[in-house]
Amino acid sequence: MDKIKNYIKENENRFLEELFGLIRIPSISSESAHKPDMIKAAEYWRDSILAAGADKAEVMPTDGNPIVYGEKIIDKSLPTVLVYGHYDVMPVDPIELWNTDPFEPVIKDGKIWARGADDDKGQAFMHAKALETMVKTGTLTCNVKFMLEGEEEIGSGSLSKWIEEYKDLVKADVILVSDTSMIAGDCPSITTGLRGLAYWEVEVTGPNADLHSGLFGGAVANPLNTLCEMVAGVMDKNNHITIPHFYDDVVECSDKERKMLNMAPYNEEEFKNSLDVKALRGEEGYTKIERVGIRPTFDLCGIWGGYTGEGSKTVLPSKAYAKISCRLVPNQDHEKIGKLFKEYFESIAPDYVTVNVKCLHGGQAYGCPIDVPAYKAAEKAFYDTYGKLPIPMRSGGSIPIISRFEQVLGIKSILMGFGLGSDAIHSPNENYRLDHFFKGIETIVAFYQHFVEKQSGV
Repeated sequence: MDKIKNYIKENENRFLEELFGLIRIPSISSESAHKPDMIKAAEYWRDSILAAGADKAEVMPTDGNPIVYGEKIIDKSLPTVLVYGHYDVMPVDPIELWNTDPFEPVIKDGKIWARGADDDKGQAFMHAKALETMVKTGTLTCNVKFMLEGEEEIGSGSLSKWIEEYKDLVKADVILVSDTSMIAGDCPSITTGLRGLAYWEVEVTGPNADLHSGLFGGAVANPLNTLCEMVAGVMDKNNHITIPHFYDDVVECSDKERKMLNMAPYNEEEFKNSLDVKALRGEEGYTKIERVGIRPTFDLCGIWGGYTGEGSKTVLPSKAYAKISCRLVPNQDHEKIGKLFKEYFESIAPDYVTVNVKCLHGGQAYGCPIDVPAYKAAEKAFYDTYGKLPIPMRSGGSIPIISRFEQVLGIKSILMGFGLGSDAIHSPNENYRLDHFFKGIETIVAFYQHFVEKQSGV
C-alpha cells in the first residue's frame, strides 16, 4: 500500500482543488432556478471520471436531471464494481446561519466547510480519485463503473426509471456507495441496513361546522380529542405497534448481529444530556441502538385543527388532521404497510367521526448480510487503513433508491461511508474532515483489492 499512500500524499492539493471545482457549482435539485447548474455539475463529473482514467463517460439525459455514466473495463472476465453517488445538494437556507459562503469551500480546523462537502460531493469524489490512484499506480484489479444522479435529495425519480432501461449497461457484481456516516472518527463502521418509510395524512371529521365549545362541548365529539385517542391506541404500554399483521414480515436480527451492533460506543447519560431529556422511551426488549436500527417505529409527525392563532377562541373544531409515519425494516413492504394502517385506522373510527387516510409516499428498507464477499472486503479494507475492524451499523434513516437497486439489478450495495454526525449535512455550515477524505480514498482502493480476492474465494 506504500505506493498508494505516496500517490495520494503527492496529489493532495490537486485532489482538493478539483473537488472544490465541483463544490462551487450550486447544484440544488429542489430549486428550478438551478437547472443549468445541474447540467454543469453533471458535465464536471463526466470530465472528472475521464481524467481519472475511465475508458468512457457520458452525460445521459432523463426527464429530470441527467445521469452521469462512466466505465473502466480492464477485463470482462473480472468482477465489476458499480459506484453510485449524487451530485445534487440541499438548499442552503437559512443563509444567515452560515459562517462562510456555502459554495466557496474553506479549509479550517482540518475540515472542508461548504454545502456538499460531505453529502455527497466530498464522499462521492473520493471514488473518482480512488480510480485515478489505481490507474496511475497500476493497481486496478477489476472493472469499475460509475452512476451519478442529480435527484437524490428529491427522491431519485429519474434514476429509478433509468436503471430499468439501462440495467444491462450498469450490470455489475456489487454497488459501492459512500453516502453514509461512521460511528466516530476513531471507530469505523459499515452501514448494513437502512430503514424504509411509509407516510400518511389523516383527516378526522366530526360535526359539519366548527361549534361553540360551551353550547356543544360534552354532547358532540371533538375530532381533535378523538384523533389523539386513536393515535395513542396504535401503540401499547410496551411501545409495540398494535396494527394487525404489522410485524408479520419483520426479519429478526440474529443474536450475533445484535451483539455486534451493540459494540458501538454509546453512553446513555451523555445521549440524554445532549437532548435535554431525563429518560428514553422505546420498544421493550431492545436497546437504544437496536430501536433506531433494526426495529420498526410509529410516529405522529404533526397534528393540527381548530384554533391556533393568538389569544383564545372557544371552539369545537369540525376537522382534525395529522401527519403520521412508520420507519420500516427489511422485508416490510411499504405499500403493504400503507394499506394495513389505512384499513386499521379507518376501522377503529368511532361512529361519531369519519376518518380518511391518504398514503403520501414511502420506500423499501434495505439490508446487507455481513457474510457476503463484498462486506468482508470492506471490513478488511477498513482494518487496513484504521487498524480495527468496522462495526456493522443499521441506520435509522432511509435511502429508498438503494433498495430499488437490489429490486431491479439483483445485486447488493455496500455502504462505506466516511462522514460523521457532526458534519451538519442538510444544515448550515456543512463540513467534512480532510483526513476522512484522504483516508477514504485509501480505504476504497483497499476495498477493490480485497473484493477481487473475496469474490474469487481467496
